[in-house]
Amino acid sequence: MNGRDLVRSVKAVGSVGSVQGLRTVRAAWRRRRADAGGLPRRGAERARVPGVVRDAEPGPGGGVVLFDRSELRVLVTVQGAVFWGWDGAGPEPSYALAGRCPEPDPRAVLEPDKDGGWRVVAERFTVAVSRHGAVELRTPGGVPLRRDAPPRWWEPVDGGPGRWMQRSQVAPDARFFGLGGRAAGPRLRDGTYRLWNTDPGGSFAPGDDPLYITMPVQMVVADAGTHLVFHDSSWDGTVTLREGEEGAGSGHDRAGRSEVRMDGGPLRCWAVVGSPARALLGWASLTGAPALPPAWALGHHHARWGFGTEREVRRVVAGYREHGLPLDAVHLDIDHFDAHQVFTVDRERFPDLPRLAAELRRDGIRLVSIVDPAVRAAAGNAVYDSGSDLDAFVRDAAGRVVEGVVWPGESVYPDFTHPRVRKWWGGLYAERLAQGFAGFWHDMNEPTSFTAFGESTLPRSARHCLDGRDGDHREAHNVYALCMARAAYEGLRELAPQERPFCFSRAGWAGMQRYGGTWSGDVSTGWPGLRASLALVLGMGLSGVPYSGPDVGGFDGSPSPELFLRWFQMAAYLPLFRTHSSLEAGRREPWEFGPEVLRHARGALLERRRLLPYFVTLAHLARRTGAPYVRPLWWHTPEDRALRDCDDAFLLGDCLLVAPVLAPGTERRAVRLPRGRWYDTVTGLPHDGPGRVLVDAPVERIPVFARAGAVLAVRGADGGPELEAWAPARGRTGGGLVVADAGDGWDEPEIERYVTRWEGPRVVVERHGEDGVHEPSLPVRLRGADQAGDQT
Repeated sequence: MNGRDLVRSVKAVGSVGSVQGLRTVRAAWRRRRADAGGLPRRGAERARVPGVVRDAEPGPGGGVVLFDRSELRVLVTVQGAVFWGWDGAGPEPSYALAGRCPEPDPRAVLEPDKDGGWRVVAERFTVAVSRHGAVELRTPGGVPLRRDAPPRWWEPVDGGPGRWMQRSQVAPDARFFGLGGRAAGPRLRDGTYRLWNTDPGGSFAPGDDPLYITMPVQMVVADAGTHLVFHDSSWDGTVTLREGEEGAGSGHDRAGRSEVRMDGGPLRCWAVVGSPARALLGWASLTGAPALPPAWALGHHHARWGFGTEREVRRVVAGYREHGLPLDAVHLDIDHFDAHQVFTVDRERFPDLPRLAAELRRDGIRLVSIVDPAVRAAAGNAVYDSGSDLDAFVRDAAGRVVEGVVWPGESVYPDFTHPRVRKWWGGLYAERLAQGFAGFWHDMNEPTSFTAFGESTLPRSARHCLDGRDGDHREAHNVYALCMARAAYEGLRELAPQERPFCFSRAGWAGMQRYGGTWSGDVSTGWPGLRASLALVLGMGLSGVPYSGPDVGGFDGSPSPELFLRWFQMAAYLPLFRTHSSLEAGRREPWEFGPEVLRHARGALLERRRLLPYFVTLAHLARRTGAPYVRPLWWHTPEDRALRDCDDAFLLGDCLLVAPVLAPGTERRAVRLPRGRWYDTVTGLPHDGPGRVLVDAPVERIPVFARAGAVLAVRGADGGPELEAWAPARGRTGGGLVVADAGDGWDEPEIERYVTRWEGPRVVVERHGEDGVHEPSLPVRLRGADQAGDQT
């Protein structure tokens, strides 16, 4: 044992406690020994580049370009995406793709290009391959969007997986977004971002990286166009970004740069070109439509690690009722388990959980259960016994079951990359449904194992099925949570086929939206944590995961009344609206912060309840188009450079702009508006963009604006649905989409399209369908007509 690890071991025993501390020390040494004997040692390597082009073989949708030392396959799909893969790498197998690879576009043909290269011309882009292996993505007009330099591989002399590096250039004005959950986003500044799902081991703030969800998905926004690029390798890696600079002339421009380094896996890439909406539509068609949550999951959730007893749950629910606060779900953390063992109940603390769940459901409140992947390694534990009989748990290179340390103590881990294990695990949710739970949040699934030193996860040498391909944790780590989410979702589809599953996960990977959403994890309590929360939601949406939200108030500590209220007000406009905190943190019930906070929190909750039909519409549109509920201000105008740099406001769908308060003591704040007319939803005053406006942000509310001409479904004063229509500017038209939903089930409701226009002195709202123009199917409440004026 070296001196540093000895010190860490002593600290672990002292800080965690004698029993659990000793377990983390043993786990750390077990992990080190497993990797020492189970991982190949990195010895001599040989570097390789593609060489010079020799020939090409045209094929459907593109073809193969042959080089001296490599080959490149290019494929354009009928959905308008392009794939390129080196050394024979194809689109499959892939954990990111939904089903099989899309069909090739027969119109895309591989043909000779200038200077001895080749190109594939498609409808929305051209892919040009140079004679030395550079790959350039161009607009139809020939403007470069991205240029990948010839890649470089470092391969072990004695065989085995090699590492690789890909350097790219983008336009000097380009800005980077995405890469999964990044607390410093949503715009990704210069720096290196790691691609390894990581439990930070405590609360995090904007400077912390990596976090729970890392994805090699970049959205690049520039004047010339937007493109999304995905490097389909789940291995550990890094992405280093450097924004460009524009000088006095083109000769002084410095291109933006991206460098992707992976420790292994194929070098293969997907790209989608177009507007931000088109890019995410293409991404969703590749990786799967986002799961549609039941309507109740779009309401308000209350959670806490530390509810502890059935009595405490009833006390909190009664508090919501007593104070006139809407509540849609209560979440139970690991303290409702029997000795922290998954799929169990502590019968002393929760003597009749099904009865509690039934009583809450009669009041419109659902119970949501935490589910951890780690299973206590003890005979007599039903999950451990059945998993052992099935050989469901991850083993090391020597064939021994891998043991780690999590909340139940010594634990083992299901191999979710095995179809048989996913089937078994999905069936275990029958116990949760029998207890009355209606939804599930997956935690600790990076996966995490507490260790006194080293990485807090499984040994990299641990073996995984990888759906029949066989491999180790280096490849399986980042997709572990994705496969766990798949197991739960598919199991729930079988167990309760009439209901839409509700699952959200702390960790995940590209394609996780197929099975649900995510939340912030253990974001720190403080104003930086509030800002990080918004960055995470925006970044996840631009990575293809539209349903997410933070722990309101932060996971740790005790927020000030002002901080809690401002966090609560912002979260009322995010997809997942959930208060949550740690065992030792301060309370998160709104009435705990005094009468003024309670009054204003009630206002935020009632507004969320009023907007619930709009959130339902956004959920359906996300499923059909991949568009996130929460969007950056540049969503419709990516050419607006000022909006690209704006990270303190967001669009909620097409109709609303939300400007949260992110700093203490704020009573007025500047808001940058996209082009068009925007109405303050409280005062009704119009403001014209593009530009900045200074508006009131009193303690009772945050600024929210409605787009002129917008039509959105809301809950009326009588509780029934109605349309809220905002007058378009004089001489303009507007509109909106509405999707009515029964709240659950698998029916595909019709999308209703509404148009607003001026007809003489009044505003007319019409429903447009394939069979013509009709009167609205819901009552209409018109706003802003007396303020419309002439647009300047």
